Amino acid sequence: MQLLVYLPSIASLLFCLNHLLPPVIKSWVPFSPFGPSHASAPWQDVAAEKRRRDMAKIPSEWRLPQKVIDEAGQRRSVADEFIESLLDPDSRFLTGLEVPALMEMTANGSLTAVRLTTAFCKRAAYAHQLNHNLLEIGFDSAIEQAKSLDVFREVHHRPAGPLHGLPITMKDQFHVKGMDTTMGYVGWIDSFEGNKSSERKHRDESEIVRKLRSLGAIVIAKTTLFGETNNNILGYHWNPRNQQLSSGGSSGGEGAMQALRGSALGFGSDIGGSVSMPAAFNGVFSIKPSVGRLPTLDMPNSVSMPDSKSRRFCNLPIALSPGQINIPTVAGILGPSIASLRYTMEALLFSEPWLTDPAVLPIPWRKSLEADCVGKLSFAFMDFDGVVRPHPPITRALNMVKDALQAAGHEVIPWDGPSHAQALAIHAAITSADGSYDVFEQLKLSGEPLIPQLAPDFPGSKPGPVKNAIEVEEVVLKLKKYRVDYRNYWLSTANCTMTGKSNSVSKFGPCQSLLTSSGFLGRPIDAVILPVVPSAAVIPGKLFHYDYIASANVVDYTTLVVPVTRADRSIDIPDPNYVPVGEVDKKNWEAYDAGIYHGAPAAVQVLGGRLEEEKLLAIGQVVTEALKKYYNF
Repeated sequence: MQLLVYLPSIASLLFCLNHLLPPVIKSWVPFSPFGPSHASAPWQDVAAEKRRRDMAKIPSEWRLPQKVIDEAGQRRSVADEFIESLLDPDSRFLTGLEVPALMEMTANGSLTAVRLTTAFCKRAAYAHQLNHNLLEIGFDSAIEQAKSLDVFREVHHRPAGPLHGLPITMKDQFHVKGMDTTMGYVGWIDSFEGNKSSERKHRDESEIVRKLRSLGAIVIAKTTLFGETNNNILGYHWNPRNQQLSSGGSSGGEGAMQALRGSALGFGSDIGGSVSMPAAFNGVFSIKPSVGRLPTLDMPNSVSMPDSKSRRFCNLPIALSPGQINIPTVAGILGPSIASLRYTMEALLFSEPWLTDPAVLPIPWRKSLEADCVGKLSFAFMDFDGVVRPHPPITRALNMVKDALQAAGHEVIPWDGPSHAQALAIHAAITSADGSYDVFEQLKLSGEPLIPQLAPDFPGSKPGPVKNAIEVEEVVLKLKKYRVDYRNYWLSTANCTMTGKSNSVSKFGPCQSLLTSSGFLGRPIDAVILPVVPSAAVIPGKLFHYDYIASANVVDYTTLVVPVTRADRSIDIPDPNYVPVGEVDKKNWEAYDAGIYHGAPAAVQVLGGRLEEEKLLAIGQVVTEALKKYYNF
């Protein structure tokens, strides 16, 4: 360690290696599994103390031996069989169940909240030691809450709510009483949004957390975030299913926690794919609802986005400044199954969140929309947006879904809607309008630097250019027009489908000739099948294109992520004759390495209409059942 004192350039090199090399490569670099090594300095000390305090919250009987940690660092995957091999049979059994089954057991009294919460806390403790994914640990308070729920059930002979005793984790962007909320900033440690003397410190709670508690859910921990995911508290975050790849961002810690099954369900936030990408990268299910379905009151925000000319896309958005409402942040859910997502979202709407959060629309759960998904459905299909072609594992996953749906009797037609590149340009212009000044205000609190992935987008470590009111209005007009064009194109697909008659049809679209030649008028498509991003997870710094997923936020449509398969180096071989269509496509294609990506989850996006969460979850179940039946999963 003396070299670190006398040779600062080597210290800088080691810092970068700790942030950018996966565990399977960097075993020789001085590295703590709970965060990066730093030379002594005030913000580094604060971050190190935060890591130490969190580790101290893990009971000694749940501490993994160093030899297990060392073995984990040499493995491609620490999820699935590896973490399960460390668990006792009861913990392994309970943490393998889905939300509806668990809630049936706690409701009928065959499973206590304490037993269930203890099992998930133990697994979350293991997950953190293997994957350093928790920024805040609340196991003790979670078990105390579980005890109170057990007393309630014993006294009242009923569950406290539909989520009675459900252990959940939250992205560290949601306030939870008694816990830190850091958003990944060192300056927010032991404070209320950076204010260490605030009376609201450790007392405030985000509205969605209040609703979840009222339904009986228990927050056991909060997960790491920011960018790809990376921050100066825990360092770069790796994918537990392939430790050479990113966990995605910005809800990457939550995606990883779900892959490791450290909680029954998780919550993230999304403004440009920040729930969907981690779900896809880590091989779990997710829903990103439309604005106004789930509460976001008292959820802190801060943004880091490139301007519309940047094509690096390492700095995935984490959230948006509080005053920006044109493309708002939404809360999303990640979990092990469609059934788990559906059960939890229905429970949340049962709590009538519109009564306490004025931004939530007064729309209860609508079973009628689920009923619309009985019988033959019509899907549009996009496997290439004309800008960046997906890597072989994603193309294979898309075709698997298409083949399974067609074999099940559903209709699949091409999708050639408004340009996703245009959507991303609008998205970036709106979300970077303030120059991301807020990020730098938070960094000043501790003196911490920008994470390495963000630095190239902010020369001189300064905020970007700020748009004036007129410039913002011009972009908003483009946003409105794009949304109208997208909706019109969606409606026009009624001219192409054979799924039933519709009373009204847009004249905008590619299929007018079909109407006259066939004499048949269908209804608009039910959903679109398309990539989340072009790759199965991503090599750090190699995400060049997220137009496929960011467009869902631009049009404010609901979107699901459905895991399909895993990358396989023996069959996902790139076409040697492929000619990229542009510079970004070329970078993406050259970044594919079948050996590195082997084993990474390959997922698809299922895009539904605005405010159609009930329908899309039912459609997601149709997709998963078609896959199981066709491929004997």
